[in-house]
Amino acid sequence: MVLDSMSGSVIYSAIDLTDGFYQILMRESDIPLTAVSTPSGMLWEWLVIPQGPKNAPAMFNRMVSHVLRPLRDFAPSYIFVHSRAEGGLSAVDVHVRHLRQVFQVTREHKLYANLKKCVFCAPEIPVLGCYVSKNGVRADPEKISSICSWPTTTSPTELRRWLGLVNYLHKYTKDYAGLIQRLSSLMKKDATWL
Repeated sequence: MVLDSMSGSVIYSAIDLTDGFYQILMRESDIPLTAVSTPSGMLWEWLVIPQGPKNAPAMFNRMVSHVLRPLRDFAPSYIFVHSRAEGGLSAVDVHVRHLRQVFQVTREHKLYANLKKCVFCAPEIPVLGCYVSKNGVRADPEKISSICSWPTTTSPTELRRWLGLVNYLHKYTKDYAGLIQRLSSLMKKDATWL
């Protein structure tokens, strides 16, 4: 859904939040639960969410989604900003306006970006393992090359691994199920391998 709403826009930006989990403060009542004793006998407590808890990514995503909720038409979760020309303004003018709104909201919530990892005003950006542009969504070329360079499979186990990797392309390939049907039949117990 995020990708569908982004495809067809003309200009894209991706904003990477610096040490995302470390920008979320712990609840005061949970701080003692994070205590760690060091070899020197000191006791450390996390004031921000540490890396590692199972729910930390979900909490981070929820926080970013909540902060960006008023801007979700052009800045869905993960802080990807996409724009097209509207209201007599050029796509660049609209995009700059969108970026200013995102920066204002992130500043209000004291969220900091890693400028080295940010991408601004690009015609295409990588999003969730694929590339999004005005032409739509396409597969990541690196993933396609790793599929093409995969060694020939000689057993059902190897074929299962390869099909798992190739399954990444199912949303980009017309009649994917029909194309892999003969390979899938080799996964059956009574299938003969040459």
